[in-house]
Amino acid sequence: MSVTVVGSIAFDAVKTPFGSRERMLGGAATHFSLAASFFDEVRPVGPVGDDFGPEDWEVLQTRGTITDDVEHVPGGKTFFWAGEYSDNLNERVTHVTDLNVFETFEPKLSPAAQDCDVLFLANIQPDLQRGVREQCASARFVAMDSMNFWIESARESLERTIRSVDCLILNDEELEQLTGKPTTVAAAEELLSWGLRAVVAKQGKYGAALFSDEGFFALPAYPLAEVIDPTGAGDSFAGGFVGYVAAQRDEPIDHDLLARAMAYGTALASFNVEEFGTERVARLTADEVAARVADLQRMTRFDLAPLTLRG
Repeated sequence: MSVTVVGSIAFDAVKTPFGSRERMLGGAATHFSLAASFFDEVRPVGPVGDDFGPEDWEVLQTRGTITDDVEHVPGGKTFFWAGEYSDNLNERVTHVTDLNVFETFEPKLSPAAQDCDVLFLANIQPDLQRGVREQCASARFVAMDSMNFWIESARESLERTIRSVDCLILNDEELEQLTGKPTTVAAAEELLSWGLRAVVAKQGKYGAALFSDEGFFALPAYPLAEVIDPTGAGDSFAGGFVGYVAAQRDEPIDHDLLARAMAYGTALASFNVEEFGTERVARLTADEVAARVADLQRMTRFDLAPLTLRG
């Protein structure tokens, strides 16, 4: 059994107050896979072009990630995004979005990818997300991400997709926009009434909150003196969160398990922002992750069951 993630594999050009990179590996499926690979076998699904070189494949395959379902489009170029962050890193301006091979992407899942135990639908068109969900009918836990663009342009399709999954992971403002509710709590309550098991509200530098029918749990972001690049932090959080769930095969997926998963997502996201792109998480060790999770446990006095990580 494994984790399947469907989403973008990209090259990013990023400028922050702490420096810049003209070309670095990125994309939601990439950041998710690097984080989730600490917990279980991961199969990313997404397209790349001829410009995706051996060094890029090597990073994507970190900790044994299986790239058989990554589609190489001959003659094509990989999705490219360029953006710049404000001085306080709270605002981001997009300068370039070249979809390239991602523009005509239609997910093609191998039988092994379809037979996943856990599925993550990264931020892509809701119809594509729902099509993948239908292909992975036996997955015991399905989580998804989205964004304000789909809320505004494909609301009906997005709502249908959300109703087909177990967990929605969005930032707090998007949850309120999606439901029309004035607070994150009210938005989460509305979404739980759609049949979701859980809603996770990402709150940036303030952490994240979990809502389920069994209760509420919140964790602050791991305290860092310096943040270099926030790109991919949300996908790294999702990789840690979903990866932890996948690793608990013999445990029921309840509020307690998801609360523990929040700690691993928070830890992985904190490493992601310490350097540009995938630089930090690609060389991260299991011992470093475990130490940071232990720090979170001490800070919050939250009981975390011990877990042996891969890598």
